[in-house]
Amino acid sequence: MNTSAGNFDVIVLGGGMVGATVASLLARCAMTVAVVDHEEPAPFHGDSDVGLRVSAISPGSARILEQAGAWAGITRQRHCPYRSMQVEEAAQRGSLAWEADSFGMERLGTIVENNLLVGSLWDMLRANPMVEAFCGSAWDDLQQDEQGVCLVLEGGERLEAPLLIASDGARSQAREALGVRQEVWEYNQRGLVAVVETQQANPGIAWQRFLEGGPLAYLPLHDGRSSIVWTLPEALAKTHLEMDDAEFIPALAEAGHSWLGGPQRVGPRGAFPLTMRLSETYTVGRVAMLGDAAHAVHPLAGQGVNLGLADAAALVECLLMPGPGERMDDLARRLTQWQRWRRSESELMARGMHALHALFMAPGLSGLRGLGLRTVGRSWLARDFLIRHAAGVSRNAPRLARGEPLKKLLRAA
Repeated sequence: MNTSAGNFDVIVLGGGMVGATVASLLARCAMTVAVVDHEEPAPFHGDSDVGLRVSAISPGSARILEQAGAWAGITRQRHCPYRSMQVEEAAQRGSLAWEADSFGMERLGTIVENNLLVGSLWDMLRANPMVEAFCGSAWDDLQQDEQGVCLVLEGGERLEAPLLIASDGARSQAREALGVRQEVWEYNQRGLVAVVETQQANPGIAWQRFLEGGPLAYLPLHDGRSSIVWTLPEALAKTHLEMDDAEFIPALAEAGHSWLGGPQRVGPRGAFPLTMRLSETYTVGRVAMLGDAAHAVHPLAGQGVNLGLADAAALVECLLMPGPGERMDDLARRLTQWQRWRRSESELMARGMHALHALFMAPGLSGLRGLGLRTVGRSWLARDFLIRHAAGVSRNAPRLARGEPLKKLLRAA
């Protein structure tokens, strides 16, 4: 990875799923890109066990990753497309089921290990001569003026570019340095994750059961096992993490109503805190914040990663395609257009998940929850609206997510 020392078209802070995606997309548009991260991700090894963190990649996000060059590498490794999704209420008062072919879709999503996703993206970055990685050191200062941005690394090296993209996570150092405030809601819950083997193999169904303490989801894996995400209150999550398998398996079986015959074996467990975070702005001057650096949503619908990938695709689209009467070099207007688009989308999703969480956590409302599920189940229009948004292919989705190739956007630039 080599380019002219210190001067780039774009600096990307954070080389995770969202940062690596936007970096690869822009580099494939012949832009020079500097990627700055505290460490370079290790290559993915398929002989290791399935990681604790997986993502439900929507069809729209899969198209974005395909244009970034990473999807082929993902599908050559272990992954699990799912064509069916089932949601039920614990009191058995309502349920929903979606089948991909009912909506003219090949699949509803694909379960991919986060390590595999990042590894495949970095395979693309390492192979692209337009990308230079600066990993293993922190940065000390971020300066900007009307001409561009300067990032000063810990060792004194200066990186300069007209645009800096901050995709450095929920605790974004760039966001804090820029003084961007956030609305933060702590749910006092954790998402407990583990890989589980059930009596019957998971046939490729994403299944979710809403319980009084939070939802339990079984996500299908390539080998018939499932990756679970069990939302629990803080204290209960700690208790379940400390249980031995002989205690945990019956508790999980009861919570899951012995779905697929109930769990037989469970791997190592982990847990992560659940929060909602919404930044007051996604842009400051020539800095744009993407993914968790800008927003975090409750994982009820598994849309966090997909929102970030849509941020990346939308930013590339705004940078490449001028609006009516817009100059090609009018970066400020392009960033304003992108922020208006993505902030409305992410806030709609975040507040929608927040409201659903409140409904399903409220005691004594199982009848109302069941009625809601039954009502949606009887309305094809409601189900179609929900599935198109969850699949990342709604009319307001980025062009890359709706199937337009990157080269078509380049021709319009």
